[in-house]
Amino acid sequence: MIFHINLATYKASLSEEQRQAGLEMLRQSGAVNPAVKSHVVGRAFGGEFEYAAVYVVEDLDGYWKYLEHPVHVNEELTGVELLERFQVIDITDSDDPDIGEEIAKLQVCHMEEHPDIAALIAKAPSFTVPDGKGSTA
Repeated sequence: MIFHINLATYKASLSEEQRQAGLEMLRQSGAVNPAVKSHVVGRAFGGEFEYAAVYVVEDLDGYWKYLEHPVHVNEELTGVELLERFQVIDITDSDDPDIGEEIAKLQVCHMEEHPDIAALIAKAPSFTVPDGKGSTA
């Protein structure tokens, strides 16, 4: 199993409606994607981020299907501009010593498949995925 964790802080200038729309996009990424076995989206406590989303997928194939699902792609295309800070952390119970590298490769492939998303991420104030790339201000 892979627990794909998104940590997010929205821009302070957003209206409450925009903030709620961003959270709803996160919820929909878990609710409509058949690769996601369970998910939770809500406020985060005890860290540096306002919100967190956790998506549980079975394996690398499920991780890829999550990344490439049209709802997730749309979330990135419309939601990245709402973010002040964003970070992805993945946790797995896999014994495969290379799974971290495989996850990072999937993130890179996802950006290569969607250069428009990669461009948005490059402009984001702070956005980090498992390959360590992205925008960090």
